[in-house]
Amino acid sequence: MKELLHYLFAHKTLSKEEAQSVLIDMSKDQFNAAQLAALTTVYNMRPPTLEEIKGFRQALLELCVKLDLGEFHAIDIVGTGGDGKNTFNISTLACFVVAGAGGKVIKHGNYSTSSITGSSNLLHQLGYIFTNEEEKLKRQLETAGICYLHAPLFHPILKKVGSVRRDLGTKTFFNMLGPLLNPSQTKNHLLGVSDLQIARLYHYLYQQTENDYAIIHSLDGYDEISLTSDLKCYTRQGEQIYPPEALGSQKIDSQELTGGRNTEENTRIFVDILSGKGTSAQNTVVLTNAAFALGLLNGENFQSNYLRAEKALKSGRAKNVLKKILDY
Repeated sequence: MKELLHYLFAHKTLSKEEAQSVLIDMSKDQFNAAQLAALTTVYNMRPPTLEEIKGFRQALLELCVKLDLGEFHAIDIVGTGGDGKNTFNISTLACFVVAGAGGKVIKHGNYSTSSITGSSNLLHQLGYIFTNEEEKLKRQLETAGICYLHAPLFHPILKKVGSVRRDLGTKTFFNMLGPLLNPSQTKNHLLGVSDLQIARLYHYLYQQTENDYAIIHSLDGYDEISLTSDLKCYTRQGEQIYPPEALGSQKIDSQELTGGRNTEENTRIFVDILSGKGTSAQNTVVLTNAAFALGLLNGENFQSNYLRAEKALKSGRAKNVLKKILDY
């Protein structure tokens, strides 16, 4: 590990095979906590290269608990986190709206390391029971339209680095990798990225797959469609800029997207929005993200999917999805 750190500190990069080997060794407890912290710091100073991302991703998918949900035409809606914006849980809400609108969602997430409330914190607070049992997850998809994959149950290596990530309190390259690691390897992805350079790397990576994807980055730094600035979006068709007006919205003040001070407050905001008590700005942002996701699933235009998402939220179907998975 000392040689590896010296190599990386000299501004050198790893091949795909070397990067893969690093995480395999990490899974075998060959690094101590200080060395792990040093390694993550390297990738806070510079982003991983495309070859490094490929190697890290391949190692983690090889090491993960395998899951076969390929019979479902589903999407994962996930962000890297680490944007420092302290929003309420926009992408998680979008998942429930998509499921309420008839889509299938296989959501991959974790506890927060660099923000106040991760999707796992929120769902745990609500009483959702995490599982990696394939049959249970299939039944949740069939009955509720959504299932949740709590990352540490599928990626044991995350438990090994969890305390280091929490102690650092900043985003790490595991944040960058998280959206790429859904163990079901679903074929549709709405990926929010807080860094434009990483967004481009994701785009290059997914261009080499057969997956449908939209990689989104709000140009003022949000890892989701915030409508607080222009949106940069990468898809298989290329890249495009969307001002808020092109998405049927006026520009939203960032203060209107602010989340709570703790998980309890963020959970209350989450339930309020699903219950039809959200503000106009909160609803608009959630529905816009949901509409993009639905477009990847059904190929229809943004406006028709926005209306479909709006109906799912206003009718209570999105909230009923939550009730179903909590009662399961």
